[in-house]
Amino acid sequence: MEAMRLNGVMGRTELKHEITKMDCYLLRNKLKHFMKIDPHAKENGKYLIRSVYFDNFDNKVLTEKKEGFFQRDKFRVRLYDYNMDFLNLEKKSKRNNLTFKQKCSLTADEYERIRIGEIAWMENDPRQLIQDLYIQMNLFQIKPVTVVDYEREVFIYDQGNVRVTFDSNIKTSFRNNDLLNPDLAMVETNPEIVILEVKYDEFLPDVIKFLLQLGNRSKGTYSKYQISRMFG
Repeated sequence: MEAMRLNGVMGRTELKHEITKMDCYLLRNKLKHFMKIDPHAKENGKYLIRSVYFDNFDNKVLTEKKEGFFQRDKFRVRLYDYNMDFLNLEKKSKRNNLTFKQKCSLTADEYERIRIGEIAWMENDPRQLIQDLYIQMNLFQIKPVTVVDYEREVFIYDQGNVRVTFDSNIKTSFRNNDLLNPDLAMVETNPEIVILEVKYDEFLPDVIKFLLQLGNRSKGTYSKYQISRMFG
């Protein structure tokens, strides 16, 4: 359906819950019998994610997230397992109850130029996402603000294109945006919190819905960026 697409990207439903480590343990031991482990994960079933999020001096992005705006955009640069050679610029857009994600590759040098505000080259870059970020940086003065680290564990179910993720050990750099610094000082937020995310296309299969039942856990709008900013 055309209404479910944004710039050619199919929208997905994302549900988020804040759970305990014990909840995570119980769910993991149920899901592993029905879902596949992400093939990109390391031997322990997890991988590390580091992202730097863009915002402005008025905390526009953070405020829109906390207030639950039905239409909002969030830019970030992300890398996996601290591999500085492979960076992605990502744009997550919320339109009503659907989430759309666009991404393109970015070099370390390009990120550093963006970080120090050297952005004129972005205006005519052939990558549409780079141009989109350039416009947002000029219109709203957004820039890289905070680095967030966490461990992710992913379970996959093909029907419905379902991904269930557990994000834990969330750390923040406060307002340091030195994404590519391997020695960047990071501070742990709340070690007892795990963010459960359930992502799917048009439907969530009943078997997965049943497996995810954890008593009276309520749906939330939790964000790793929001959590990290609460600590700085």
